Amino acid sequence: MTTTDAPETAPPSPGKRRIGDVAFAGLARGSGILILLILAGVAAFLIVQAWPSLSANTANFLTTLEWDPNVREDPAFGVAALAFGTVLAAAIALLLATPVAIGIALFIVFYAPRRLASVLGYLVDLLAAIPSVVYGLWGIGFLAPQLVPVYQATTRYLGWIPLFSGPASTSARTILTASVVLAVMILPIITAMSRDVFRQTPQGHREAALAMGATRWEMIQLAVLPFGKSGVIGGAMLGMGRALGETMAVAMILSPALVISWDLLQSGNQTIAAHIALQYPEATGYGVSALIAAGLVLFAITLVVNMGARYVVARGNKESR
Repeated sequence: MTTTDAPETAPPSPGKRRIGDVAFAGLARGSGILILLILAGVAAFLIVQAWPSLSANTANFLTTLEWDPNVREDPAFGVAALAFGTVLAAAIALLLATPVAIGIALFIVFYAPRRLASVLGYLVDLLAAIPSVVYGLWGIGFLAPQLVPVYQATTRYLGWIPLFSGPASTSARTILTASVVLAVMILPIITAMSRDVFRQTPQGHREAALAMGATRWEMIQLAVLPFGKSGVIGGAMLGMGRALGETMAVAMILSPALVISWDLLQSGNQTIAAHIALQYPEATGYGVSALIAAGLVLFAITLVVNMGARYVVARGNKESR
């Protein structure tokens, strides 16, 4: 009795692409082009809507501190103070949140028992689900009163540093208080990104460091942190993007003033997003167009920050190869 072998299916030729591959490649390419078109459309809308006020503005839009666009004749306004406050608040929030987020991520991945790590990770992620208005209420109702004596002590003992020269605000409605609230808001974003990238560290790298006699912390320094550097930077930039555009929490906490001040313990400074939210209901004529022009500046700042982050991440990946 003879048996016949089943005919073997010939593999597809190297030059022939399957329909699914072609469709997926086209969908991915179209999605990327669509994102670029959306960004271009947003930028074009902002430019068109902002142009009437910019063309009528009698002051330098990028350097002037004054904001009086509602005057029908000779409106004068600038975004210098708003841009300064926006970048300052986001930068302080990033400096406060990033080390804490990295520490939490390392503890969850390498130190905490499995059950505790699961609960702690869930609680940190839960912070991202809290609405920004709740953070604002917490900041103005609880955090600010608690920080008043801290600010007074800081001014007393560290007043020789220009950032804390004082006198400290009696209400603590300052840029530093807003930055602390922003740091809490962006903490889950940076923690989640750092936690995921630390878990992806190759097991061989960690075992090799431990086999050479390294302690757990030395293993983290040698293998985990270098591997996860680009992911941490990406998470930090995502968090900074959230901080740059945050509106309600900052608007509720700050006692705004259109000034450029490095003193973190005095009332003053304002962010672009909070200024737009506070001024838009009463804006008319050139006022609406001027607020859209401020939004265009915020769009540009966010774009520059993300482009810088992409450059840093790409450079780090190239150096690690």
